[in-house]
Amino acid sequence: MAIDILIAEDEPSILESLDFILRRAGFSISAVTDGDAVIDAVRRLQPRMLVLDVMLPKRSGFDVLKQIRANVELRGMPVLILTAKGQQQDRRTAEELGADGFVTKPYANADVVGAVRQLLGGHGGAA
Repeated sequence: MAIDILIAEDEPSILESLDFILRRAGFSISAVTDGDAVIDAVRRLQPRMLVLDVMLPKRSGFDVLKQIRANVELRGMPVLILTAKGQQQDRRTAEELGADGFVTKPYANADVVGAVRQLLGGHGGAA
């Protein structure tokens, strides 16, 4: 089954929340919990988009985003960045690196689902 969204998030409660709300919205989900695992998972699973936390173990979300945008095969994939509240510099850095959208933690469930739908062209999941 094709994966709609790969989530890269190391905080278990946030990952569980994102998984729940996005599955409920009809998307198929896979997840990784550190920056080193993201690129391998993207290549292997070929998700329609990536939800990427900035603060990840082993490799930051910024490093991952930079690597994705530098790769011809991956650069077209939409990337939604998760940033901590009040981190305006994170948002600017992510924009400069080519992020497609942002959600600030703590987030409203509707904001996440709305941002994902917008980046995927307004469509729900395959369900």
